[in-house]
Amino acid sequence: MAVQAGTFRAEVSALLANRDTAALKRKLAPWLAADVAPILAELPVGELAQLFRSADKELAAAVFAYLEPGAKRRLLKALTQAQAAELLNELPPDDRTAFLNDLPLDVAMQMLSLLSPEERKIAQDLLAYPPHSVGRMMTLDYVAVRPDWTVRQALDYIREHGFDRETLNIVYATDEAGLLLDDIRVRRFLLSDPETKVGSLMDGNYATLAPTDDREKALQVFRQYDRVALPVTNADGRLIGIVTADDMLDVAAEEATEDIQKLGGSEALDEPYTTIALGRMVQKRAGWLVVLFLGEMLTATAMAYFEDEIARAVVLALFVPLIISSGGNAGSQAASLVIRALALGEFRLRDWWRVMRREVAAGLILGSILGAIGFLRVVLWAQFTDLYGEHYLLVAATVGASLLGVVLWGTLTGSMLPLLLKRLGFDPAVSSAPFVATLVDVTGLVIYFTVALYLLEGTLL
Repeated sequence: MAVQAGTFRAEVSALLANRDTAALKRKLAPWLAADVAPILAELPVGELAQLFRSADKELAAAVFAYLEPGAKRRLLKALTQAQAAELLNELPPDDRTAFLNDLPLDVAMQMLSLLSPEERKIAQDLLAYPPHSVGRMMTLDYVAVRPDWTVRQALDYIREHGFDRETLNIVYATDEAGLLLDDIRVRRFLLSDPETKVGSLMDGNYATLAPTDDREKALQVFRQYDRVALPVTNADGRLIGIVTADDMLDVAAEEATEDIQKLGGSEALDEPYTTIALGRMVQKRAGWLVVLFLGEMLTATAMAYFEDEIARAVVLALFVPLIISSGGNAGSQAASLVIRALALGEFRLRDWWRVMRREVAAGLILGSILGAIGFLRVVLWAQFTDLYGEHYLLVAATVGASLLGVVLWGTLTGSMLPLLLKRLGFDPAVSSAPFVATLVDVTGLVIYFTVALYLLEGTLL
């Protein structure tokens, strides 16, 4: 059943304004919480607070998950302490942990105090794991059965205990001590004879995560095994939680966003672009801009070093932007491709030699293409102007050879720098396109004027 977002939201707003709680409940009753939550999340905070006072707990928790961090905090302030406590207790453990993790410590402690003793212990246990770890993301809402049960017993157990679980696509088989024995797709239960033992459905093929695993590793495991959920086990192999695919979709989006922002020459924003404070955004961007500016100052230093050559052959200065921009563009291309391939696990660090060989070949081909275009450009222009003088063929050869060298160098730098940073334990995305371009600008000038000295010595130089 489809819903028109704007119309539906307007109707809900009108019912809230009229304080018609009965009609509001009838309006929301036919809809699944997951369907209307994104629509209702765009209501003003005041209306959301009013809605939460009259809506059922499942809908309130679903809507809360779609709110921006700032809106979540404002909403909780608008609720009474009892209402805020009820909402926080209803949230799935993984969503609640993510919310508490974004709060200042004193505010997080206040929120923890509102939880029931059982939910508080769960929240504290999850928050004890390192940031960005699997432990912070996992939920305890899973279904586990015993291998000696029949399929009938297992299905009865699922019907009784599975209503509020995170997912029922996968059912876990554990022993009396909680040790994980297997994960079983629920369709195997549905298609098996009711008197079949659960143990006969087990094949022993399952993948697990550790609570201390980084979320990027979890993302790779999800891609590899194509599961909707993965179990999390402790060092003894005991099942302590699960991580679901919806959380991994959020992680994939966050990681991609972070990498793109870093590739643009900025620190990753810790809030959405539209809600982050201007001062914070400037702070995130200013650092890299200063570093890049200082790096570009080395370009002036390199130009000063070759001042005599430029004075004797002013025509060389005409091609400086062409040369260094081509090298920077080639380096940015290579860096972007290699960083993304690393993120997707398309190759490993030990494959660096294979990457280098590919980039040497690519750099030679791309450099030859640009070099040929640069050479022809000088030769053709020389037919209509005396700007390049009688030695225009040597100037053309200098431009062509320099483009070949600079593009090859830029490609190698852009491809190898992310691998070096990864090897040293840094985020490869730090080798952003502007950073690589700045580095290649400086070295490109050295290549250009070195080639010029070699080819033009005795003529223009």
